[in-house]
Amino acid sequence: MGLADECAAMRAGDGDPAALLGEFRRAVVLVPVLRGGWMSSAYGGIRWIYAFTDESALARFLLSQEAPPNEDQEYGAVLGARLLDAVIPGLGDGQPCGVALDVADPDHSTFFPPVRGIVPDHVAVDRTADDTQRQQGTYHPQDVSPTARTPPADL
Repeated sequence: MGLADECAAMRAGDGDPAALLGEFRRAVVLVPVLRGGWMSSAYGGIRWIYAFTDESALARFLLSQEAPPNEDQEYGAVLGARLLDAVIPGLGDGQPCGVALDVADPDHSTFFPPVRGIVPDHVAVDRTADDTQRQQGTYHPQDVSPTARTPPADL
């Protein structure tokens, strides 16, 4: 199945999340450019980069925004894996970021949230304190091990 088919299967309750993510990572998606950056919006404390499976889906989105038609809308063609693995971590502003795919198409719009398994662990919202310490190089498992505790002074 292709990306659109995987999205539709997920929406119908018959999809495989791993297959959907794999198709997205392999797909080239269109990302509109606005003022020199990727078009996005924030919702629920998360920035969502808009991505589209084809020019028709992008056009439907632009029309839904009630903006005057712009035949010169700039967009980039980006591999889904690059969005998840390089673009999102490269934003560096500390705000969690995911991808909103085909948001103007209610039958196959799909969201790729900033969680482990989708984006790199160090930018995932569900990372643990241990993950953060590993990234910073300050994680020492012996510090949390019961055997690393100092024995009572009276022993």
